[in-house]
Amino acid sequence: MALYFYEFQEDEKVGRVYNFSAGPAVLPVEVLQEAADEMLDYRGTGMSVMEMSHRSKAYDNIIKEAEADLRELMNIPDNYKVLFLQGGASQQFAMIPMNLMKNKKAAYIVTGQWAKKAYQEAQMYGEAVKVASSEDKTFSYIPDCSDLDIPEDADYVYICENNTIYGTKFKTLPNTKGHTLVADVSSCFLSEPVDVTKYGVIYGGVQKNIGPAGVVIVIIREDLITEDVLPGTPTMLRYKTHADANSLYNTPPAYGIYICGKVFKWLKKMGGLEEMKKINEKKAKILYDFLDESKLFKGTVRKEDRSLMNVPFVTGDADLDAKFVAEAKAAGFENLKGHRTVGGMRASIYNAMPIEGVEKLVEFMKKFEAENLK
Repeated sequence: MALYFYEFQEDEKVGRVYNFSAGPAVLPVEVLQEAADEMLDYRGTGMSVMEMSHRSKAYDNIIKEAEADLRELMNIPDNYKVLFLQGGASQQFAMIPMNLMKNKKAAYIVTGQWAKKAYQEAQMYGEAVKVASSEDKTFSYIPDCSDLDIPEDADYVYICENNTIYGTKFKTLPNTKGHTLVADVSSCFLSEPVDVTKYGVIYGGVQKNIGPAGVVIVIIREDLITEDVLPGTPTMLRYKTHADANSLYNTPPAYGIYICGKVFKWLKKMGGLEEMKKINEKKAKILYDFLDESKLFKGTVRKEDRSLMNVPFVTGDADLDAKFVAEAKAAGFENLKGHRTVGGMRASIYNAMPIEGVEKLVEFMKKFEAENLK
């Protein structure tokens, strides 16, 4: 198996595969090493962050610093709250309508499996109106959202901005015609600059591009945080509960937030989101350019809607796809099998995937093509 190596201690090398998993996904080695160094004794406290009270001064500094760094990275305005929650993005499918569906109506743009699940969940709490969809072509494109028929009394317009499974990305946000925009950004979080003011709520599970599974970050405009929620909404599923308590109403996913904080600092060290966008565009171009010229492999997404983070591709032969995944794994390229609902292959090339990982993958794909092209 082809491994790449990192020095963790003076006398120790640790072998790493190229991990193209869609999530939980690759994290910066520098962050992992820092966490390893602090595992038994966090900065002289004599304990791991895993063992630390979330009410302690040490942990209070961790969570406050994480929020401050995230605000700096995303230029989050003062009238937005940052919440570190549990339940992942999937819990937000219910939490959003519970808190925001004042008129019992919302508009949904369905561009993939996760947007579809959110749309279906919202139907439990009110009228979810599907105003656009790309399901007719297996979610391989982003529909035109410049002039949607949005009900005037809709409480919000919902999108999944980057579709992990199908590899599409909104390059232009929908024209919401004055309605609040809610966006799931789980698989493109912190991959490029974003204008937070264009959203009422922007949220994502961190396990794809920021940290370990178990944390969801919700950035929400303060006027949307009210006591006026749907009847029966549990205390734990009210945004106000967590906003009032600064994400410490109950024991938060403390260690996950600690790792997120380290990733925020790594991103700042890398040059911030403008620089990450340049790096991500460079990585994606290497892979997409090969797919566009390949005689064996082909991408499955309309070119103008391609994601920088998730790149699905196929050979057109299921047996050959399986052979590629098996041989790639043996060569040190992990988690390239496509989602079970679509098959084929998918390379997730999040922030922490090094450029050389994409270069090595393309090199392997060229070799596989030469050996298997009929």
